[in-house]
Amino acid sequence: MSTPRALANQKLYHAKILIAYWQKAIAEESIAKTVLEQAFGSAVRDHLIGAYGWFLLEISQPDEVPEQPPRRCDELPAVAVGRETPPEINEFLKLEREGWLSKMLNTGSPSGPSAVLHNPASQNLATMVVVEYGPDEALRWHDELVALFARMTDSLDEY
Repeated sequence: MSTPRALANQKLYHAKILIAYWQKAIAEESIAKTVLEQAFGSAVRDHLIGAYGWFLLEISQPDEVPEQPPRRCDELPAVAVGRETPPEINEFLKLEREGWLSKMLNTGSPSGPSAVLHNPASQNLATMVVVEYGPDEALRWHDELVALFARMTDSLDEY
């Protein structure tokens, strides 16, 4: 079985691939930008949030690693008796409340903004999540995660 860090790296790699193709598709101008945002945006964000969750597990070192990563610190397994919450988790908690990580975690979520499209011909309603970011911001989130993971890995290696 792969380690949480290896799974985090894999998710970052997949996100980077999708971002590159998202940027390429926008440059080709053969598909509407909003359609590309819908096609790529959620998938990229899911990979980035997955990377974040797997890294949270790498830091917290739970007794048992779940099959799916948490999406936030409050979804982490409880810290084992006698162990302290790693300081990196406290830093992540702060970032989850404000700044770029908060935006990444909360943008385009089901509870976030959405647009309702109405097709008068069929009288059916379709709901679509509005993606509030493009590939440039997704790439910035990716790069922020890479830098944060590298810095925290360095500090963990010192212990």
